[in-house]
Parts: sequence; C-alpha cells; structure tokens
Amino acid sequence: MTLASFFEENPRAALAFSGGTDSALLLWAAARWAKDACAYYVKTPFQPAFELRDARRLADQLGARLKVLDLDVLTVPEAAANGPQRCYYCKRAIFGAILAAAQADGFSLVIDGTNASDDAGDRPGMRALRELSVRSPLRECGLTKEDVRRLSREAGLFTWEKPAYACLATRIPTGTAITPGLLARAEHAEKALAALGFSDFRVRLMDGAARVQVTVDQLPLALACREQLVNALKPENGAVLLDLEPRTPSR
Repeated sequence: MTLASFFEENPRAALAFSGGTDSALLLWAAARWAKDACAYYVKTPFQPAFELRDARRLADQLGARLKVLDLDVLTVPEAAANGPQRCYYCKRAIFGAILAAAQADGFSLVIDGTNASDDAGDRPGMRALRELSVRSPLRECGLTKEDVRRLSREAGLFTWEKPAYACLATRIPTGTAITPGLLARAEHAEKALAALGFSDFRVRLMDGAARVQVTVDQLPLALACREQLVNALKPENGAVLLDLEPRTPSR
C-alpha cells in the first residue's frame, strides 16, 4: 500500500496533527490525495509553544484545514499524577477530544503519524490508539522514520530535519506530580538552549536541578557557553547539571 492508495480507499479523514515530522508528511499526503481532510492540533500544557507555531506554518504552506482544540490535560488525574501509565491516559484524553471534534465535523476515520519504526509493543500510548481505533497510514504503508524524512525532504517540507520531540511531561521524573510551574520551568529552560544554538537536547528536572542533555557533537558548545547556560537556567533551578553521557540524536 502507498499513501496515495490509502487515501484513494479512505478519501475522508481527520488527522491528529502535532507539527512534528511524521504527522507533517501525513498532512502533506492528505492535502495531495484525500478528497476531504482536516488536521486537528490539541493544545495542552504538555506542548511547548513552538509546536503550535510549526503546525500552523505547515498547514498554511500546504493550504490545509487546521483546527486547534484546547485541552487542559492536567485535569485528567491519572495524567497529572505522572505514574507509569501517564502516556496512556494523556493519549486517551487527546485522541478522545479529536474523535469528538472529528465526529461533529462528519469524519468517521481518525489517523495519526505513527510510523513503521515506532515500537508497536504494549506501550501505553499505542494501546490507547488501538482502543480508539485510530489508524496509522505511515505504519500501514511500511514507511520508516528514515523514509519519512526522505519523502519530507523531497516534498519540500521544512519539518524533514526537525528533531523528534517528546512532550514536556517527559522532563519530569515518573511519580512526581506534574504542575504548570514544572512544565513552565522545563519549557523556559529548553527555549534558552535553543536560543544558544542547540538543536537536539533535553532538560530534565530532578530534585530542584536542571540536567542538560545534548548530543556528542554539541558537548563542546555546552562547555563553551557554560556561563550563559548557568545564567539562563539558574534563576528557576537550584543547580544546572551537564550530563556527560551524550544523548542519542533524535532521528
């Protein structure tokens, strides 16, 4: 199956759109081959502001319909508690909102950007998608992350080289209740790193400290701008730590 044939068989679809590389390619395909498609972006406290900006930019580039749904996922007790199944409850809430909006708009099919490289095991988020009957065309077509990036580059999508980005909730240790303040700390810290020229990183919050994780090629930059990093992150964190075990690039 190809993406073209998928949309030939399923000409009307509601697309769960995050602004990331995978769902960006899926939106491009839907804009090209579907007869009627609409992208739904769910704005929650777990998403940083730049994700919505990217989503709007791409939708404008493709001339695609985009609807933004507001959801305070912190009102979902199991998500806010940040237990081992947090992702399951978060996905259930997010896709539940998309399903409701899609049905109100007359769509019976909801699709997402899971690709063939994503682990299909009993991950909490994947389980939620299966339970809600969300289909994943990239996965069904056998498209890996490498394929997605190649096709995105060929299509001229600015997202083709965008690093993978897990939600802000992953910056907070499992078992620590998630609060707006902690999410804001994580977002502010990562915004500061981006402003200093880092392109693939994480800032983990732990015991009042901010642990900076960068790829091996950007460790020299972290050391070179050590003072700027400390000045940017220290006001909201008791300590600023650099993880000397480099993170694997998010491809």
